[in-house]
Amino acid sequence: MLVLDANILIRAVLGSRVLGLLRKYGGQVEFLAPDVAFQEAREHLPGILQARQIAAAPAMATLDLLTGLVQAVGAETYASFEAVARVRIGKRDEDDWPVLAAALALDCPIWTEDTDFFGCGVATWTTDRVELYLAQAAELT
Repeated sequence: MLVLDANILIRAVLGSRVLGLLRKYGGQVEFLAPDVAFQEAREHLPGILQARQIAAAPAMATLDLLTGLVQAVGAETYASFEAVARVRIGKRDEDDWPVLAAALALDCPIWTEDTDFFGCGVATWTTDRVELYLAQAAELT
């Protein structure tokens, strides 16, 4: 299992590396993201797409496709970890507490490009290194 941050969802829409990893390991590793990570991606993508002059409809369709590869985790799963997640993430980016809370609730690492998670007591993986984790996790299935 691996909890994805919203920035990973956005990267899956904008590039091929993240989406390729999700597809390659999707049947072997469970990818999860708090429901609010999908909402955050939906809020930020239109501005990013406009700035990069990328057509919105196909990009948003790719985000919709991700719901088949990444399971949304409802607040009922991670809400009880809100207080501890907020303390651990501190003032770095308080809006990221659901990602950390989901990782704590599910006892699994986080895939992110956000350094705000570093030192929060949960293993974090960045895209350039995450395949090490994914390959090992896939072997265990």
